[in-house]
Formats: sequence, structure tokens, C-alpha cells
Amino acid sequence: MPSIQDWIHKLEERGAGGLRIVFVVLLVGFLLVVYNWRGFRNLSNQEAMDAAQVARNLAEGNGFTTQFIRPFSLHLVQTHNQKRTAGTATDPRPDLAEVKEARHPDLANPPVYPLFLAGAMKVLPFRYPVNVVNPFWSIPNPRLASLTPEQLKHTPARQFWRYEPDFLIALLNQSLLILNAVSVFFLARALFDRSVAWLSFALVICCEVLWHFSVTGLPTLLLMLIFQGLIWGLVWIEREERSPVWSPRAQAWLALLIGALLGAGTLTTYSFGWLVVPVLVYVGLICALRRWRILTLLTGAFLVVIAPWLWRNFQVSGTPFGTAGYALLEGTFALPEFRLQRSLDPDFRGIALPLFLYKFLYNARELITDALPRLGGSWVGALFLTGLLLSYRSLAIRRLRYFLLAALGTLFLVQALGKTQLSVEHPGFNSENLLVLLVPLIFVYGAGLFFQLLEQMNLKIRELRYIVIGLFAVIVNLPLILTLVSPKVRPVDYPPYYPPAIQDVAQYLRPNEMMISDIPWAVAWYGQRQCLWLTRNPDDQFYQVHDYIKPIRCLYLTPVTTDSRILTDWVRAGDRSWPTFILESLLRNRAPEKFPLRFAQPGYFPEQLILWDYKRWSDDAAPIAVPPQLEPKDPPAEAGRTNAPAAGASAR
Repeated sequence: MPSIQDWIHKLEERGAGGLRIVFVVLLVGFLLVVYNWRGFRNLSNQEAMDAAQVARNLAEGNGFTTQFIRPFSLHLVQTHNQKRTAGTATDPRPDLAEVKEARHPDLANPPVYPLFLAGAMKVLPFRYPVNVVNPFWSIPNPRLASLTPEQLKHTPARQFWRYEPDFLIALLNQSLLILNAVSVFFLARALFDRSVAWLSFALVICCEVLWHFSVTGLPTLLLMLIFQGLIWGLVWIEREERSPVWSPRAQAWLALLIGALLGAGTLTTYSFGWLVVPVLVYVGLICALRRWRILTLLTGAFLVVIAPWLWRNFQVSGTPFGTAGYALLEGTFALPEFRLQRSLDPDFRGIALPLFLYKFLYNARELITDALPRLGGSWVGALFLTGLLLSYRSLAIRRLRYFLLAALGTLFLVQALGKTQLSVEHPGFNSENLLVLLVPLIFVYGAGLFFQLLEQMNLKIRELRYIVIGLFAVIVNLPLILTLVSPKVRPVDYPPYYPPAIQDVAQYLRPNEMMISDIPWAVAWYGQRQCLWLTRNPDDQFYQVHDYIKPIRCLYLTPVTTDSRILTDWVRAGDRSWPTFILESLLRNRAPEKFPLRFAQPGYFPEQLILWDYKRWSDDAAPIAVPPQLEPKDPPAEAGRTNAPAAGASAR
């Protein structure tokens, strides 16, 4: 029978565990509140806005359709329709007619992350109109003191600050970050011990890079959670091979689970599918008794999960991965920047094998010198690399380490070859950053090596040991600490994104009309209107869409174009480019001859240029959503009005 001292000892252990859990909950809540107060920004990544507007279409019952129209996507659909309707009277052009709610199929986004967001949009109160009433979403308007009574009629009392749907998407991703940290805790406890588990949890939950990813709106944290599920499957299947615990059929079920998780990850980010190679090699090496059966089940589950979506893409565009399948070509010398995505008639004649070699060598050098050394935003990765030289007593730890090395090499190769302009626009924080998926497991191995080194210090005083662990955690997490104590960042990411201005412009379009812009992803997400990405030139490619596919009712240009590089984008671009189109409009004070959009909306020029097919606004309707940088220091007599080419009237 247990003695009284035994009962007291158990109560102390349970009480300490309860206090630890309470402390962790308070820490996570503190990080949520303070980081969102100090470091939250509205969406600034085109991939995030694109996925969000596809998710909204799903939530509204419109299927996997998009209002962000890529010219290259139109090319794929039209080319496929021409092949399918050859010899028939069917019109092969993409169906975007204004006479009905024609919607363009999404060919850029895998389905899992939009489905995840769509489910949240059905449950949570996503309010899409800009909110300038609630103080949390806005701030006092500094313009009020200098405006006349007439101007005050058109100016809200508060100025836009945060966009509510963007904030909710950030909270969803932060919940995924917490789940990742919890998963890492249990994985580290299963592989090492409780001390390594708690330190690994602290390193993940306090990783500034992962918190930054949470507010970008990208699918990275969801993909990271799927990857951790994959790691759990590999750990379990290795354990069942070495020392069976479950039934003889357990490995078969685990193989199906691993294949399904590989498929789910591929349908979150296509490039994740390349991990099937190291997974098959790893499983094939450790599973000796039922090797071919397990490999067959794993591969079959993987193909069953991804096949329906690939078939859908093939039926729509003739390609299994849509526009994303051409990432290997983007970023080469033949197709730099976003040239391919903005082309209606892409030219692939200059593509040759040396281009891919040059692309890999250039990007690999950048990854080795920049991305790998600061993986995870700290130097714990150096501990992981050092730990590769150690010989762990646990066979499971050694085997999983070999898989991580194989996964690191695979993702390194895929990221170097698949890099596009998206990585240039948003360095480090983009869906093409695959190496970040390994950060939690690198933290686990780094924490394991730290405790091995700590044991060799032979500290006699237990409190001194805790001090060393605390100092290590603080030093590693300094990036997050400095973020929390630094001045609060401005949530508005202007230029070029200012949601009230985008909604103010989009309101003049009917739901079935289309505009063209250099930020079509933002127009689709904030303005909820169909928007074509700026074609390669304002001449033949523009008219090819306007005359033969669907009329374009508005041209919306932001500082992405108006503030572009003078020498590269203006001078060397030649006579047939959008910057030279703006330059001609400035010099002649009118739109080019025969251009169908000739009515300039006042109040936005020169930073933004808005041309319409006819005058859709009334003269007394001054723009009330002018971006902050566009507000003059001394407001003119008419609120928000400036002179623009053909300001407010026909450009003739």
C-alpha cells in the first residue's frame, strides 16, 4: 500500500505538470496577442490573396474557379479547347462572356489549402467590405483637422488599418503553428526525452520565421503539419518493423496513411510530391519482411489521392498541373520574371537544357550561402549539422536522421529548379520555400545535441542547469523577442495594396464585367471582381483579349507599374509596353489613339492610373479611399482630386 509520502510525491508531480501546462497556455496566449498587435500586416503576397479568393469562390458554391485571370491560363484553356473541338463548330475560346456568370477555372492552386480556408469562411464571420467603424480595424483619421465641411461629407471619421478577413486567415495559420509545436513536443518525447521535448516546443512556438509565415496567409504551416504527420507515419512503421507493438496488419495501414499524407501534401503544394522518392527509398530499406506489399500500398494510396485532381486539370487545360507545371521554365534566361504568366502566346523555342543547368547552379549557390545557414532564423540549424557526426544509441533516431538528410537534399534540388519570380518578390516567405518544412525537426535534433553537450558540462547545481537552458532558449529566440519589443509595424502594405482604394474602384464594375491590372490578385480578393493580369503589351495581346475573348472595362495601374525601373522597364522595354503607355499618356495628356479605355478617374494620379470605357462616376463623388501616401499635405479645394491625363472626361 502506498505511503503518505508516495501520495505527496505524486501530488507534487501532478501539480508541477499542471502548472507547466498553465504556463505554456499563458505563454502562447501572450504571443498571440502581442505578435498580432505588434507584427500583424495585411496580406502582401500574391499567392496568399490568390488562394483566399479561390477559397471564397468555393465557400460561395462556385467551385474551383478564379477571378484572377492569367493570360497564360487563357492560353492553356484555349489551346486545349482547340485540340478537343477540332473539326467541330464549337467555339474554342475560354468562356468569359458577360451575358452570364462565366467563371474561369483555377489552374494555379492545388485544392487542399483553398478547401481549408473555404471551410473556415463557412464557419467564421468573414466580412469582406472594409471596416472603418471598429477601432481594432481602423485608426483616427489624421486628415479631419485640415478638411473643409464639404470634404468631411466624403471622408470617414476613421482611417483603414487592418482588413478583417486577412486577420482571420492569420489566426487560422497561427492555430496551425500551435498544432505544429504540440506535434513536435510529442515527437521529441517519443524519440528523445521530456527535456528535449519541452525545449523543442519552445524553439518552435517562439520561432520568429514561423510567426512571420503565419501572417503571410501562405499554406506553409498547413503543409508543415502534413509533413509532421508523414514523419509520425515513418516513425511508427519503422518501430513496427523493429519491435512490433500492434497487429501484423499495422504496417499495411501505416503505408496507406503515409501515401495519403504524401498525396495531401502534393495537393497543398505540388513540389511536395517529390518527397515520394526519399520516402519510398526509406520505407524500402527498413521494411524487409513485407517490402513490396508495403511499397505497393504506399504508392497506390499516393496515386489514388492525387489522380482525381490531376485528371480535372487535364480535362480543363490539357496539363496535369495547370500553370504551376511550368515553374521549371520560369526564371530562366528565356522566360525571366513573370513573362510566361503574362503571355497569351508564349514562345518556348529558346528553351534548352543548358538553361535549366544555369538556373540550378545560380539558385543553388544562393541557397547554400543564404538560406541554409539561417534556416529557421537561428543558429540551431548549426547544431543539427554538427549532430550529423554523432552516433546516437537509438536506432530510430539514426534512421530518421538519414531520412531528414535525404529529404533535405530532395527539397534543395526541387527548390533550386522550381524557383520563380515569386521568390524574388518575397524572399524567404513564399510557397516555394520548401526547406522551412524541416525547421521543426531540425530544432528537435538541435535540442537533442544541446542536452548532450549540457551533460558534458557536468553542472553540479540543478538551478545552474536551468539557467543555462534558459539562456540558450532566450538567445535562440532573440529574433522574436526583438520583434515584440520593436516599434509596431504598419499593417497597411502600401504601395501597392490598399483595400479601401481597390474596393472603391471595383464598385463601378458590374459582377460579370472584367478589368485589367498589375495587381489582379488583390482586385480579385479585395474588390471581388474578375481581373486580368496585365498582358505583355498594350497592343496586340491586349486587343486579343478585349476583342476576341471578353471586353475589358477598366485599366487599373498601381505603383507596381508607375513606379517601376526607368531604364529596364521604361527605356529598354521599347514602344510596346505598359510603362511607355503611361509615358505617352503623360506627354500627350491623353490615352493613345484608338485605345478603348479613355476616361481617367480623378483623384488617384500620378501614383495610380485608372482608365474606364466611359465615365462611370458622378462629379461630386470624390474618391474617399485614397491611399495614405497619395494624400496631399495641403488638400485642394475639392477633396482628393488631382489632375490626371484627361481628368474626369474623354481623352479626345
